[in-house]
Amino acid sequence: MNEGEMPAPAGKLRKATPRRGRGNRTGFTTGANAAAAALAAVLGLVRGRVPDSVLCRLPNGQEVAFAISEGRVEGDCAHAVSVKDAGDDPDVTHGAHLTADARRLPGGGGEVVLRGGPGVGTVTRPGLGLEVGGPAINPVPRRNIIENLCRAGEPLLAAGDGLEVVISVPGGEEMAKRTLNGRLGILGGISILGTTGIVRPYSTAAFRASLVQAIQVAAAQGQTRLVLTTGGRTEKCAMGQFPDLAESCFIQMGDFVKAAFQTAIRCRMTHICVGGMVGKLTKMAQGLGVTHAWKGEVDRTLLAECAAEAGAPPELQEAIRSAETARYAAERLAGLGLSLPFHRALGLRAIKSLRAAYPGPYLLSLLVCGFEGEPILCLDEAEND
Repeated sequence: MNEGEMPAPAGKLRKATPRRGRGNRTGFTTGANAAAAALAAVLGLVRGRVPDSVLCRLPNGQEVAFAISEGRVEGDCAHAVSVKDAGDDPDVTHGAHLTADARRLPGGGGEVVLRGGPGVGTVTRPGLGLEVGGPAINPVPRRNIIENLCRAGEPLLAAGDGLEVVISVPGGEEMAKRTLNGRLGILGGISILGTTGIVRPYSTAAFRASLVQAIQVAAAQGQTRLVLTTGGRTEKCAMGQFPDLAESCFIQMGDFVKAAFQTAIRCRMTHICVGGMVGKLTKMAQGLGVTHAWKGEVDRTLLAECAAEAGAPPELQEAIRSAETARYAAERLAGLGLSLPFHRALGLRAIKSLRAAYPGPYLLSLLVCGFEGEPILCLDEAEND
């Protein structure tokens, strides 16, 4: 078997497919697919033919077989595509065509150049650990891509030639509109990400990585205050409540409470405000670091206790204990005119839980939002004293 190439036995090659399931199948990062495409294109330059499959080494040390399409060699240039399979992870880049165009540089002295092409974002702000003006190819996948192409291109490099590889993603600019890239100052396409090469189902690793980057960007811009929200409606609500804050201060953390707080503390934020609705706030009060539904159900006993503090009648308390959603409690209490005391009781529990889980020298506050993104009340941790 030739180095870097592997035959395609049935069931061994992972091919992207539009069929998605809510299961446990792992997938690959954009960085892993970019490395596979680069490896295949450079093998095309070495051998005169782009292989139909390659054995690519991932950042975690695994060697994985990838199917290659659209392979061609034209003189000193070669083209290869690896289609991303995100497994069962809800990734907007699932099915993306990670494309590599490799060019031999005669007399290039063994130099290796990696560039970003169409569909790969351009970095426009500091704070990402990437060169401003350069492609949004994160450090770990960058190293991994270069290691794979150097391994494949060793005969050319040893002979004194150089290699240039351009990674592009057709349709990447549209995909990027569904990510945090615009907020991060990454324009014109997606980021090439992945610290291991593997995407775990429902880890939404790309979102988590972008969340961490967003906080780092805010810190690099000198911001000391963050407003962490659970989604678009809560962020819009927060922006209306705090109009004097810069846009970079508002960060959608989604379900990743633990990652957001740990990063904010590392970046020495002095004031962290959390914006959320009843369901996510309940899970924060429960102490969950990830608030996605698969991580745990809403604690309805906790909701019933908050309802009792607000003055709800015993029969409603019991109904809340057996209800399916946190929204049921919020809507029933609102109907009784008890929305404010109920959300206050819940919010104070969330603040206490967050403070215990993520200690540090910062002020913690909470913005409770309604289902239409309207503000209900603001709380400060001093109210827990």
